[in-house]
Amino acid sequence: MGENEEPQVGPAPLAAPSDEPLAHPDPHRATVLVVGVVATVLFVMLRFAVALGGHDPLAVDLWWDDVMLAGLTDVGLVIAWVPSVIGGVVGAPVVGILIIAIFLWRRRRWEAATLAVAIVTVTAIGAPMAAIIARVRPADSLAESVATSFPSGHTAVATTIAVTLGLLLRRWYVWTLGALWVAWMMWSRTYLHAHWASDVLAGLLEGIAVACLVWSAAQAYRIRRARRSAPPAA
Repeated sequence: MGENEEPQVGPAPLAAPSDEPLAHPDPHRATVLVVGVVATVLFVMLRFAVALGGHDPLAVDLWWDDVMLAGLTDVGLVIAWVPSVIGGVVGAPVVGILIIAIFLWRRRRWEAATLAVAIVTVTAIGAPMAAIIARVRPADSLAESVATSFPSGHTAVATTIAVTLGLLLRRWYVWTLGALWVAWMMWSRTYLHAHWASDVLAGLLEGIAVACLVWSAAQAYRIRRARRSAPPAA
């Protein structure tokens, strides 16, 4: 190389693929774990409160149902049905599969696996629980009529997807859009009188708990895997 020649700078090294084990724990891991545990405790407390009342609607449930009934309009019904259909029995799995497929296409297998496990977990917990509790829905329900009101499955799945994506992608707009989607879903389910307010609150807590705990477990597994695959110290 001549004296006047500048050294050529090669391309920056690529970041480690997301499907590789984690060498260092996420700095927010402890906080996320605490949030998951707190959400679980609050969910259990709400479950006992509903059980103590004989699964009848709470005072706040009756008040909120009256508020929703008073504000019922044709335009409001159209707006309410949008998240209810997208997040329904058919819509929610389709949305979940599409997001997982995008992660796989981008070769982000850990993210795909984490989201898949979270969705399966929240469904496996919520659906049987709702059937066992068999809480009766509001009498003026415009959607489902089966006595599987507690917790709200629509809200639980929507929250699980939103929180899991927020934890995986760490973008403010993902959190913002996720929060708006969950709020829309919660309002929708009570506007259609498909759930009591305590049902959607329970779904919110269930979704937060599942998303945080599954993400924390995935982080712990990746860290353990990284330590096992690390070369022994000299």
